[in-house]
Amino acid sequence: MTSLHTLSALELLAAFESRALSPVEVTRAVLAQIDRCEPTLHATYALDHEAALAAAKASEARWLKNEPQGGLDGVPVTIKENIATRGTPVPLGTAATLHTAAERDAPPAARLREAGAVLLGKTTMPDYGMLSSGLSSFHALTRNPWDVSKNPGGSSAGAAAAAAGGYGPLHLGTDIGGSVRLPASWCGIFALKPSLGRIPIHPPYYGRVAGPMTRSVQDAALMMRVLSLPDARDTMSLPYQPISWTQLARPIKGLKIGLMLDAGWGLPVEPEVRAAVEAAASAFAAAGAVVEPLKPFMTRAMIDGMDRFWRCRSWMDISALPPERQERVLPFIREWARGGAGLTGEQVFTGFSQMGVMRDAAVAACAPFDFVFTPTAPVPAFAAELPCPTNDPAQPFEHIAFTLPYNMSEQPAASINCGYTATGLPIGLQIVGARHDDLGVLQMARAWEQLRPPPRPWPMD
Repeated sequence: MTSLHTLSALELLAAFESRALSPVEVTRAVLAQIDRCEPTLHATYALDHEAALAAAKASEARWLKNEPQGGLDGVPVTIKENIATRGTPVPLGTAATLHTAAERDAPPAARLREAGAVLLGKTTMPDYGMLSSGLSSFHALTRNPWDVSKNPGGSSAGAAAAAAGGYGPLHLGTDIGGSVRLPASWCGIFALKPSLGRIPIHPPYYGRVAGPMTRSVQDAALMMRVLSLPDARDTMSLPYQPISWTQLARPIKGLKIGLMLDAGWGLPVEPEVRAAVEAAASAFAAAGAVVEPLKPFMTRAMIDGMDRFWRCRSWMDISALPPERQERVLPFIREWARGGAGLTGEQVFTGFSQMGVMRDAAVAACAPFDFVFTPTAPVPAFAAELPCPTNDPAQPFEHIAFTLPYNMSEQPAASINCGYTATGLPIGLQIVGARHDDLGVLQMARAWEQLRPPPRPWPMD
């Protein structure tokens, strides 16, 4: 018998409509799973049983009157802690932050609440979201459900661990260089980094997006139907489009796919990762797609410039804190950010300009193809206690070479499980679409769900 906490959002909504299940019993089941796993995973922040059950009871009353509030009424959801929810402090993953309760929901949180979703609480992240890791100076160390000695990745660490750990069907993360896709790869889940501005967010920033993190493509599509609704607070958002998010069928025959297995810089792709991604590409070729190799377009100068700009920005933020609060920032982050001290204006501007260089290179490289496939990450999950695979603040971004360019180019990109290492760790396939073709990326990911061998059972169900 299927446990309630493992049901998809699609299944839950059908069960609520038919009165086969109640949002209250589902919420209780999900909270029980969280209580069972949290002593090991440490994926949540500000978990609120009482508020979640109150929201579930209100949803139950609406369903009994056949008057659901919105497209996710009664479905449990978690939200990454850097997305403001009214009444909850936003620590940004660091012990250096003063805890002031947010006055209002940020746009993605507002859309989920308006749609009737049951907010269970927030999920963890590393200091300032500047690590692909579950390591934080504020939160307990977040671990990977597939192997608790391993890292879930980040910065949407808690969201990915929660999805893989069975903390309900829907989770929301953010991504500025791979922060939903990398943990999705290492935790074996699905995550979509939408086009910049597709999901309104506040405050907006270059490359920064919110994205769904789920066990299935269909559940992510349900979230996009809600999250993509307009909000004027995002001054970088795209004009709203009534996209048919749940129309996921798409013919594969004749599609042209670029296969990139060398990013041009960063860590080399490990053989097991390469083999899994090549096998996925071969399955699409067997289904009628045309798969061609895509040469690397990124350069060392691009990432080194971006690194200098990010260091300077972070150093300005950290150095503005009182000395006692500076000392609370994770030492790895302090050391990395200190590299931005003393940079000249020319160095910082040149680094900033690499965003545009990356954008132009990525769009030009992808233009001959309908979609591009890459590994999401060049390596499987690494040790839980490390801030990044290199454990080196001089080179902390060597694992984001495949994900970063598509933040800068504003293209939609998703990660979906495409296999496992010999030790059972998940491997992620990244699917990249043309600018603004978010639905196309979801459709290709759904096609892979139907082509791939059955995935292994979830580790903590």
